[in-house]
Amino acid sequence: MARDRKRQQDTDLQERVVFIHRVSKTVKGGRRMSLVALVAVGDGKGNVGLGMGKSAEVPLAIQKGIEDAKKNMFHVPVTEHGTIPHTVEGHYGAGRVLIKPAIEGTGVIAGGPVRPLFELAGITNVLSKSLGTSNAMNIIKAAAEGLKELSSPEQAAERRGMTVGEMFVGKEN
Repeated sequence: MARDRKRQQDTDLQERVVFIHRVSKTVKGGRRMSLVALVAVGDGKGNVGLGMGKSAEVPLAIQKGIEDAKKNMFHVPVTEHGTIPHTVEGHYGAGRVLIKPAIEGTGVIAGGPVRPLFELAGITNVLSKSLGTSNAMNIIKAAAEGLKELSSPEQAAERRGMTVGEMFVGKEN
């Protein structure tokens, strides 16, 4: 029963390889090459995960990355317009990413590594800017941290012990 549900959940997940880097370790006999793959997985409905896999062969590294990403999945609150509820800045190491909600029809305006993360989360309208390092790993992890910090209006209202209607009293749209 539980295994069937897990398999069912796995089928609607899309995976995207963000980057593949060749890294080397120097040993007595010379350099030992290895590959690092950063993979993003998501269902397009607000669930997304990031994973990293290392291996001597590309397919193995990608497979390990996918398994790691499935273990590290988290939920992102996405509005009915396909954007995020509020502006947020994510930090990871030297990576800083500013993520802003955008109106319908804007599309995903995001730099290379961050784009697949938004697309797999089901975010269709968003503005983002990388403010720190150009290291793809730290940028995408900063963006993931930012998305984890997001809270939906319902969660914010519950935290403050009020209804969503009460929270927005006196605000014009």
